[in-house]
Amino acid sequence: MLLTAGVLLLFFGGYASWTAGRLDRLHHRVELARAALETELVRRAALVAELAGAGVLDPASSLLLLDAAHRARTATADDREQAESALTRAVNATGTDDEPWSSELALAMRRVQLARRFHNDVVVSTRDLRQRRLVQWFRLAGRAPMPGTIELEDGR
Repeated sequence: MLLTAGVLLLFFGGYASWTAGRLDRLHHRVELARAALETELVRRAALVAELAGAGVLDPASSLLLLDAAHRARTATADDREQAESALTRAVNATGTDDEPWSSELALAMRRVQLARRFHNDVVVSTRDLRQRRLVQWFRLAGRAPMPGTIELEDGR
């Protein structure tokens, strides 16, 4: 009886340790995915600002893109999603057919879209694991904040 209890306790401890390690790895992946998304957003804003200053667009479109890029780069954390969505709308409204801008801009928009999707997939996986009763009862997530998804208008 004591041996059975010991084996069960050892099994439970091993499972709890493995789950806590998995949660730690998922939280690390969320941070990496967030950093990759931030990098892609900054690259896109820089490319849009460069396009706006290149003189290939009409002045109104250039001003609109430059303003949206500036707002996206200087937005606070609370306003970031709205500013980035506004930048996407501005790019879609003023699109250019000039090469190499159109292909570079399409690539930058696609990279943002993929980075956001990857980030949100990792966040959903982390949240699903954190919703399990064992994780909640034994506080296996530690003090790590619950990650949140990023919702942007990033379609083109």
